Amino acid sequence: MDFKKYKYRTELHAHTNPASPCSDFEAKDVVMKYAELGYDSLVVSNHFFPDMQFVEDKDRCIREYLKDYDEAQKVGEKLGINVILGCEMRFTENHNDYLVYGIDRDFFELAYDSMNKGLQSFSKQVRGGNAVLIQAHPFRDWCVVAPAELLDGVEVYNLHPGHNSKVGLAAKYAQSNDLLVTSGTDFHHEGHQGMTALLTKEELKTSFDVARVLKSRDYLIEVSGSVIVPFVNLK
Repeated sequence: MDFKKYKYRTELHAHTNPASPCSDFEAKDVVMKYAELGYDSLVVSNHFFPDMQFVEDKDRCIREYLKDYDEAQKVGEKLGINVILGCEMRFTENHNDYLVYGIDRDFFELAYDSMNKGLQSFSKQVRGGNAVLIQAHPFRDWCVVAPAELLDGVEVYNLHPGHNSKVGLAAKYAQSNDLLVTSGTDFHHEGHQGMTALLTKEELKTSFDVARVLKSRDYLIEVSGSVIVPFVNLK
């Protein structure tokens, strides 16, 4: 395998404030940090969850949520980095998080209406088309591992330094169920940026590009300079 062909670097999991209040940085600052690190693309995957701001007003909730992405995209255009729309969903049924790629702005109408319905209903509606549904950090202590048949993949390499995501267990679950393997910095705080990257042969410019490449399984994963080949069976 010629690793040099996989020259484009994408962050799949980063948060901006105020859409994700847990993040320390506004959208423009996050984009600047990743541009400085030489990333080609950055997915803004803010939390979309039952306790989010303005959740009682659907239209305002979605509008305010997307402001961070819009600001990030403007800065990205100036700095030459592709800013891509993603989402980290949570439902009322538990504290699990799910990363969704292959979406556009219209997706959030469905996302809002799905929060009280749960993963099973949501999975039936989004999978099978352009979208990819990934359970984020499924082995953290407060998470429940979702049934594999409701997922496209697992965020095996969640590299948030403040959490134990039990990478080994996540890798085993993905391999045992033939699920897609993804990685994400889960960026919130200074000094944590750029822990990992999706490495691809083509430049990813849209959320649909991300989903398509993930489905192809033709990618590598970089973790702090080391390269992981996620779909090699050594048996």
